[in-house]
Formats: sequence, structure tokens, C-alpha cells
Amino acid sequence: MNPSSSQRARALPLLLAIALHLPARSGGPSLYVSNEVDNTVAVISPQTNSVVATIVVGRRPRGLAASPDRRTVYVALGQDDALGVIDVASGKMTRTLPAGRDPELVVVSPDGKTAYVSNEEVAHASAIDVATGKIVFSTPVGVEPEGIAVTPDGGKVYVTAETSNSVSVLDARTGRLLRTIHVGENPRTIAFTPGGRRAWVSAEAGGNVTIIDVASDSVVEQFPIRDGKTKPVRIAFSADQRWAYVTEGAAGTVSVVDVATHRVVDSIAVGRRPWGIALAPDGSRLYTADGRSNTVSVIDAAARKVLTAIPVGERPNDLLYLP
Repeated sequence: MNPSSSQRARALPLLLAIALHLPARSGGPSLYVSNEVDNTVAVISPQTNSVVATIVVGRRPRGLAASPDRRTVYVALGQDDALGVIDVASGKMTRTLPAGRDPELVVVSPDGKTAYVSNEEVAHASAIDVATGKIVFSTPVGVEPEGIAVTPDGGKVYVTAETSNSVSVLDARTGRLLRTIHVGENPRTIAFTPGGRRAWVSAEAGGNVTIIDVASDSVVEQFPIRDGKTKPVRIAFSADQRWAYVTEGAAGTVSVVDVATHRVVDSIAVGRRPWGIALAPDGSRLYTADGRSNTVSVIDAAARKVLTAIPVGERPNDLLYLP
């Protein structure tokens, strides 16, 4: 028996409710956005440029990182002193892990067994065994640590310190401090070039980028971003190693840097206070978390222009692209 029009009408709200609660990962790529004030993580479909799910997490979510198998997303919950663990398939936060005081950013080891966080308030960097939830080490670093990155071979952890103007290099297994490297003023984040031979460190107040040789943990070069007043924050590299994209909070732009010459060749106007950045693996689309606009800008990387701005939650901070 075919349903009547009235039966179909009554069923429509139920169908819509089911659709709105589908898991975040139903096939295809996803872009995760931490909303620092809303205490949520938004999930965007890059295919439709729309939010397809909103995941309630803990207080003050900022840094995002994925497990190597892309089944788990970790979010640093600064006011909960924890890492939220999001199951990608169900689109839900399933548990939390202790992460020390005030974790800001997070990175995962290449083998997926350890998460490393920068503990901003107490000037430490901590390692968490994600299977047991135990803190493996918590090492004093410079004042106001923020950026954190693990070398591609998994051997060392780099941690920036905003007030100390330094990068602490730690043994990734023991947490032992190996070296302290002086960089630009107010260093924010670290990005490794594809292949991992160099680390680029952005300096927000210094308006520059310091390049570190990973093998020797020594400074190779330092160069300015435009006039040095744009406040560079996060960095993403194209897979072909030709371009580096740098968000600039004060200017509301993304600078395009020629990796070979270290020259800024273009700048792209986005929303207010762009912070987080992500690049699609094929290099066609670039995304910025525009913290004061409450949007994510979608950029055509070849044309270097914004295609659209996607409304998200309040104060978007970090971005994570899952292919």
C-alpha cells in the first residue's frame, strides 16, 4: 500500500531529525573546527562547504590532531586539563584523557601511541599514552608554550615558548630537554617541511619565520613576513613543497611564501583574525579559521581567492582536514 500524502508529511520531521544526527564521518573528506567559546567541534563537508555535524566537547577546545589511522580526533580542552577523544565514525566524544594543566595544542606520534600537548599556564610539555591514559612525562619548557610538533621520525618534540622566544627540543620517549633554540619574538607554531628536514617557526610579534635544521637543531635562516607587522601564526605547506601558507591574525590575510626563495609572493584577504589553517591533500583548497568572524574561509589555492565563508561556532581556533 502506498503511503498517503498526509502520512508522508507526518514522516518528514522524523526523517529530518534522523538526517541531522547522522555520524559525522559517513564517507568523503571532513574538516574539523574547534570552537573555543562554544565548547564544540564543528565538522564541515568540503564537498558541500557546509557544517554537517556539531560535537559537544569540553571547555575551551583549541588544538586538534588525528590518529594515523584517522579513526580518532583528539582535541585539547584547556579548562578541563584534558584531551577529548572523538570517535570519527560515530561523531561523538567518547572519553577524555588527563593532559596536565591547560593544554593548548596537541600532536600525535607517528605510531599513534602517544599524544603530546603544550601546557601553557604551567610552562610544561606533556606526553600522554593514549591507550592507558597515563601521563608519560611532563617536562618544563619555556614560558607560555603553545606550538608543539613531533619530528616525522618520531624521535624529537619541538615546543615553542611565546614569552621566552624559544623552541625547546625534547626527546620524544623520555621528555629529556635536548636543546633550547632562540627564535623570533613571540613564537607561535611549528610546521615541518614535507620530508621533515626543516622546521619553520612563526613569530607573531617578531613578524618573521625562523627556519631550523632538524638534524642539527640549529637555526638556518630567519626572514620577515611582509612588513613584519601582520602577526604570522600558523603555517601549512603544499605537498609539492613549492608554497607555504601563513595565517596573519592582525592583517586578516594569508601570505603565500615561495619555499625556495622565502619571498612572500601574494597575500589573500580572509576573515578577521585568521588563526588555524588546513590544506586539502591535493592542494586545491585552503581553509582558515577566522576567529573574530566566526567563519571558516574556503580559498581556491590556485586562483588565491576566497570562494566562500562558512559560519561555524564562536571563536574558531584550529582546523584539521581528514581526507
